[in-house]
Amino acid sequence: MMTHRGLARNLLLLVIWGLFYLPATVVAGEAQFRIGAGIYDVTGPAAELGMMGYSMPDQKTAGIHMRLYSRAYVIASPDNSSRVVFVSADIQGMMQSVTMGVLEKLADRYGSLYTKENVMLSATHTHSGPGGYSGYTIYDLAVLGFDVQNYTAIVEGIFQSIVRAHNNLAPGVIKINEGDVANGGMQRSETAYAQNPDKDNYAADTDTLMTLLRLERPDGTEIGMINWFAVHPTSIGNTNRLISGDNKGFASYQFEASRGTDYLAQETFVAAFAQSNAGDVSPNLWGHPDGENDYARMEIIANRQLSTADDLYSTAAEQVTGPLDYRHTYIDFSETGPVYTQDRACVSAIGMSKLAGSSEDGAGIDGFTEGLVFGDNWPGITLVPEDQACHGEKVILIPTGRMDPIPWTPQVLPVQIIRIGTLALVGVPFECTTMVGRHIREAVHNVLSASGVTRVVLAGYANAYSSYITTAPEYRVQHYEGASTHFGEYSETVLKEEILTLAQAMVSGAQVSPGPEPEDIRDDTITLITGVVFDDKPLFKSFGDVVTNADASYIKGATAKAVFWGAHPKNNLRTQGTFLEIQKYSGDTWTVIARDNAPNTRYHWERSGVANSRVTIEWDIPGDADPGTYRIVQYGDWKSGWTGRIEPYVGVSREFTVY
Repeated sequence: MMTHRGLARNLLLLVIWGLFYLPATVVAGEAQFRIGAGIYDVTGPAAELGMMGYSMPDQKTAGIHMRLYSRAYVIASPDNSSRVVFVSADIQGMMQSVTMGVLEKLADRYGSLYTKENVMLSATHTHSGPGGYSGYTIYDLAVLGFDVQNYTAIVEGIFQSIVRAHNNLAPGVIKINEGDVANGGMQRSETAYAQNPDKDNYAADTDTLMTLLRLERPDGTEIGMINWFAVHPTSIGNTNRLISGDNKGFASYQFEASRGTDYLAQETFVAAFAQSNAGDVSPNLWGHPDGENDYARMEIIANRQLSTADDLYSTAAEQVTGPLDYRHTYIDFSETGPVYTQDRACVSAIGMSKLAGSSEDGAGIDGFTEGLVFGDNWPGITLVPEDQACHGEKVILIPTGRMDPIPWTPQVLPVQIIRIGTLALVGVPFECTTMVGRHIREAVHNVLSASGVTRVVLAGYANAYSSYITTAPEYRVQHYEGASTHFGEYSETVLKEEILTLAQAMVSGAQVSPGPEPEDIRDDTITLITGVVFDDKPLFKSFGDVVTNADASYIKGATAKAVFWGAHPKNNLRTQGTFLEIQKYSGDTWTVIARDNAPNTRYHWERSGVANSRVTIEWDIPGDADPGTYRIVQYGDWKSGWTGRIEPYVGVSREFTVY
């Protein structure tokens, strides 16, 4: 018979055992969803393709600073009755043609499981990626047309990231947190922002808030992270030639590196630093990029986002619960579309002040300034009076919606709301200014809060792309953002009303009209972009031979460098591969230390003569690098001018010592 003392002892042992050995699901939280994450390469041609963002015809790719990635998340209800997809890709804008291509591939693989209704594709808006993947003239013009190779790489990469996320679906927990990023950006259009009558309702002239989701398994195993914070990835300026994810991509890489992400693995930790209402938010606190300090300043802005994300991730405790839901519709933003009394959209047109560029992020064409207003400091003369009356203060430069046979910019565009329990994501295909984002979030929250939504995030650059949207007061002063607002002064009103229609339908359980289908222009694209005819090298040399070798030794913190005879990187994008490796000798084998996706390596390509290529590899040796023997390896593929065959080659530097 057990004594009271024995019973007490056993109870104490039971309590102690429970504290240490209870299943982790009790500690970490009960699964509310099924969650999967996936990551895949979307890096396009690393040489001689115009870059997308600054619209500078002479800014063509010439190497890689960091590879670009698509980061995908699939979230499903426990019984798989409902699911949603969110993607953040390291590209300038989620062009409508890309969304169409991805949705087609998803339909081929999964039928009706993933559609435009429940898939939200967004872009980080890096300005250091290759372009030519839109099909619409305005976005491809500076690149010299549509580039099938880059388009295919982006579509396939996004698709594969979703496939991986789908395959990784398993019970999961979502935790949410939010906090401010200190000095993560600045208002780049103060004159326009100051016109807003409600500006005094807010403590800052940009949104400093970061909203973060922590995704984990019920036992606490980490799946991934998503955060949304509004700042332009324009830390790297318009003289740059290296492909890079800029501050968003750098922050993602560092967050993933701290958790051992394997970019080749089918299942690994995935961290997205996604975009929000960054239309008038610049990272360039020091003035516009000068081409000398761009990368160092980019890292500062990235690390400020990274620091906040680390804190929010480590302290996230509030668990997201509730239903999954979604609504999606297309809007014809031209004047033949929705009309709200005087608040109507116009057939798209670009204003003269766009030529001035955003002086904080990179000046445009000399002789043009921001703030050119029709009939004020610009003569009241126009070639399109039928459109000028609608566009008001905008001095119409290009009536993009009037171009035949295909408009130069899209007229029919998507809007979307995805609900993940207590969080609502509003997907818009625009660069919304700070105040537009605030207005939309507040309006949607007012509608959805009664049904349990506590937070609303604006996911910018989503599902399509059509430049900017400002508030009406901001529009009237015609700074860069206003001149780039295609559909006129009341664009915000039209956008907000359509989004609220989706929100109200979500509350009532009603379905919404799908709206008019956008035009598919992929078969009507034009291009002046040429491919590789053949590769050559100097007489008595081989592809991969060293031109300038690495030094015999380097100290930690120095930069190792070697130059090779190479070939054109368009021959093989090396998707999910690399153009370089930094290898360390370990015992009797060489171990890969870094590849071309690491921000401390740089792959430079340059043409030498008619068809020769010189490839320079640089490695910034970390201060905590292990002493030992290293080498630089360069990979490439050369094209024969006789047979047209493409063959791989490898170049290897001398061995060098790091101490």
